[in-house]
Amino acid sequence: MAATLQPMADRVLVKPIEKEEMTKSGIYLPDTAKEKPQEGEVIAVGPGKMTEDGKRIAMDLKVGDTVIYAKYGGTEIKLDDDELIILRESDILAKKSK
Repeated sequence: MAATLQPMADRVLVKPIEKEEMTKSGIYLPDTAKEKPQEGEVIAVGPGKMTEDGKRIAMDLKVGDTVIYAKYGGTEIKLDDDELIILRESDILAKKSK
C-alpha cells in the first residue's frame, strides 16, 4: 500500500489507530459519539523539507513509528478501503517510544 502513495516534502502518511468501541464500564459507543482518533502508525514518509539554499532537512519519523497528531490536522484520504491521513511533520505532536 505505501509503495503506491509516496508523500512529498515534509509530509507523512498515517493510518489512524481506532479506539475501543466500549467504555471501561461496558457501554458500547455509537459511531456518532466516538472521538476522532489522534494516534496512528506511520505508513510512509516524505524525503524531507527543502531549504532555500537547496539542502534537504531530514525527517525525524520513520515507517512503523506510532505517533500522536493534531486532532483536526491533515487531509483524510481513502486508499484500498483504508482510511489514511496525510500530515505535515509539524502536525505530529509526539512519537511513542517502543
